[in-house]
Amino acid sequence: MPKRNVAVFGAGYIGLVTSACLAELGHTVTVRDIQPERIRILCAGDIPIFEPGLGDMISRNKERLSFTLDAGEAVRDAEVVYVCVNTPPMASGDADLSRVWAVVNALKESARLSAVVVKSTVPVGTGTRIRAALDAAGLEHVGYASNPEFTAEGKAVQDFMRPDRVVVGTADDATAALLTELHAGVDGPVEVMDVASAEMVKMAANALLATKISFTNEIATMCEATGADITQVTKAIGMDHRLGPHFMNAGLGYGGSCFPKDSRALRAMASNAGYPFQLITAVIDVNELQPRRAIQRLKTRLEGLRGKRIALLGMTFKAGTDDMREAPSTTVASRLLAEGAQVRCWDPLAQPRDEEPWSSTERRATPVEAMAGADAAMIVTEWPELREVPWGEALAGMARPVLFDGRNLLDPQAMSKLGFTYLSVGRGTAVI
Repeated sequence: MPKRNVAVFGAGYIGLVTSACLAELGHTVTVRDIQPERIRILCAGDIPIFEPGLGDMISRNKERLSFTLDAGEAVRDAEVVYVCVNTPPMASGDADLSRVWAVVNALKESARLSAVVVKSTVPVGTGTRIRAALDAAGLEHVGYASNPEFTAEGKAVQDFMRPDRVVVGTADDATAALLTELHAGVDGPVEVMDVASAEMVKMAANALLATKISFTNEIATMCEATGADITQVTKAIGMDHRLGPHFMNAGLGYGGSCFPKDSRALRAMASNAGYPFQLITAVIDVNELQPRRAIQRLKTRLEGLRGKRIALLGMTFKAGTDDMREAPSTTVASRLLAEGAQVRCWDPLAQPRDEEPWSSTERRATPVEAMAGADAAMIVTEWPELREVPWGEALAGMARPVLFDGRNLLDPQAMSKLGFTYLSVGRGTAVI
């Protein structure tokens, strides 16, 4: 199959993974971003984010990858342009598409362009508007496709190269064939459909996964009230082939760049159409309450939080990434500080911005250091390193033996035997 010249707009998690994987497939890729520091890091041979396998793939394909701040340079020889820019929520909950439109407006400088492909998550109907804009700009010959991403941070390279499916939404056969050709070498089926359906697939898939998480957390609350064990309940539920075990871990709720943003965008899209999407509203409400419930339980156990020293173990929204976007830890830290607590943190990868709440917390190099002198510790992120902590040593250094396992990472009996007052999500409370 012929190899193509591709331009990728956006050097974030999705853009860099897309660029590296397309280069791995043999295509020549120019990556454009608006952040000078990010491009400087990439040009120096480093990567500005943590994603397993990504750095090696970029290094292996460095002859086919280039990085630039210049939109004109990126599109000049491009046959295909991928739009991988951020679409953050506005105050209304609608997606901010200004970055998408900035890319579309830059396409007039391309003489060889055959297709524009949007991987950014956009509201249903965006493709129709982009198609009209391309036509108005004299680019009627340029195909358009929605190609939503379904990669999970921490295994994004694997998800791109061996996906469950590649969704291609387009109105013409030539663009469908081109996208299928671009993915030659990817080990997964290509599902071709209309543009609106492809746009909806992304939002619906994320909303369904978010629903599973919030549903599990609601059942966990019921388990706490009735004495049932959420881990046993979800294990048995997950054995049902109709349901499966994925995204059924009780905890402090979902975070990251996709689930919170996309669920709110879906709700806003429904509201704009005059439809009250009550289910997704409930999913969002449950998720926003979950870390606050944990703080309330900790407050009750400690008989107040003012002046208490709390160690937060984990800051990123999940293990295996350095991503802090919409991390439950931000809500947890904010609430603790608002209650007058002192907060120390540990995380192996997190690089939070120097702003609240993190500017008012202290960072420690190890979990044991974070827990030294603490009145309570809270596991916020399911880092596997926390299973290897010398918990007896950590307990000896604490002022009080309270441990809230917000990810059900540890064994309740083992922690209680050590002497911890151990709290978790949906598994009852063990007190020595």
